Amino acid sequence: MSSIEIIFLLYLFALISIGSWTYKYNKTQEDYLLAGRTLGPWVTAFSERASGESAWLLLALPGAVITIGLSVSWSVLGILIGIISSWYLIAEKLRSETQKYNSLTIPDYLHKRFDDSSNIIRIFSAIIIAFFFLFYVSAQFHASGKVLNSLFNFNPIVGITIGAFVIISYTLMGGFIAVAWTDLIQGILMIGTLVILPLVGFFELVGSDISIANGWEVSEKIFQNNNSSIFKGETGFGAFAIALSGLSWGLGYLGQPHLLIRFMAIRSTEDIPLARKIAIIWAIPAVIGAFFIGVVAILYFGPLFFQNIDPEQAMPLLAKNLLHPIIAGLFISGAVAAMMSTADSQLLVTASALTEDLFKSYKIRKWSSTNMVQLTRLIIIVIGLIAYILAVFSEINGKDIFSVVSYAWSGLGSSFGPVLIMSLWWKRINRYGAIAGLVTGFFTTIIWANISFLNSIITERFSSFIFSFLALYIVSIYYDDKA
Repeated sequence: MSSIEIIFLLYLFALISIGSWTYKYNKTQEDYLLAGRTLGPWVTAFSERASGESAWLLLALPGAVITIGLSVSWSVLGILIGIISSWYLIAEKLRSETQKYNSLTIPDYLHKRFDDSSNIIRIFSAIIIAFFFLFYVSAQFHASGKVLNSLFNFNPIVGITIGAFVIISYTLMGGFIAVAWTDLIQGILMIGTLVILPLVGFFELVGSDISIANGWEVSEKIFQNNNSSIFKGETGFGAFAIALSGLSWGLGYLGQPHLLIRFMAIRSTEDIPLARKIAIIWAIPAVIGAFFIGVVAILYFGPLFFQNIDPEQAMPLLAKNLLHPIIAGLFISGAVAAMMSTADSQLLVTASALTEDLFKSYKIRKWSSTNMVQLTRLIIIVIGLIAYILAVFSEINGKDIFSVVSYAWSGLGSSFGPVLIMSLWWKRINRYGAIAGLVTGFFTTIIWANISFLNSIITERFSSFIFSFLALYIVSIYYDDKA
């Protein structure tokens, strides 16, 4: 067994151990779902970033650079704007408001914020979370198959099975405490991977005879997509649409429940300014580094290499070729870290939405805290198994991680983003407007993403968010004026 494989297996063992160790700390739903609201600024910041930048950052984004080209730089800019905006516009206010309403979940907060006696907001919010997170978690399981295939030459479905088992196991045992502390470790590994690997790659390229201009020229001929243009060779509205579609990634950060619970779980609003600085300092080099991993990979291996090799395996392949086996093992573990740190949070958020919101909506209130924790664990298993089946289906049908994440990201961001922002900052929002925003964001994403003509004009990430915002605003104004 090689050094890379040994390091990787030790890493997986460490994750299971953390889950086992934190099992005893989960006595109530607040412990299990929000770590008792006791997280410090460092753990909160690293956990939010590690969970926010899933396997798509280390696998899918470099793969998109290889197949799409430099126009992916608009996505990089949009991501950074979104991260910074969420910390400034949402973090502090959401922490205060969710404590004020004693809410453990986003659906519960919205339910209480709008005094929704009909339970429509709580139930529909839980449905939105469960629906889109199934796709999102499946993308993370799919990523595990790609990493283990490049590392151990496993069949991708075997890799998906192993990854799903490890993630479900330590989330099941440790709850949010395990998730947050493993995220701290994973966040450190990820930033190391995203900064060091592209730097080593550039030094390697400088010492070789590889021409950057020639590399992009060959890439354009193979993929036929104007790889070297940030506008993909388009002008006018076409160029504007490409830039807007990339920037629209930032809108999703305003409504991702698995990131928002980090703001809810921090120890105090006084810790948020420090956590915000840490998160932003982490994000800038990490996201830019992921972009340059794709650039280095296409120049180092050559675009012909990726005619037969999945471009989303570029990062682990680059690490194995450029780094010492021990360092490569740690950095490839960073790729799995990216996948696991998101999947574990999403499993937990989905289970909490179903137990805290759907079950409580049907008056199951006499259960003890212990029983509710056990119910949450059972739902994690069920959701995990469904996501596993979707991941296997995606592998068999050749779906890429990037497109699946984009779909789920859009659905969650456009459904919850406008409602949350306006609930925290606009006094005229009301229950009717909130329902209109949730419904519009959900259905616009599904419809727009599945009509190729519409999606070719502008991505559903942008259109669904804008339509949701407009629906919320217009309906709130209408009912406010009637009152």
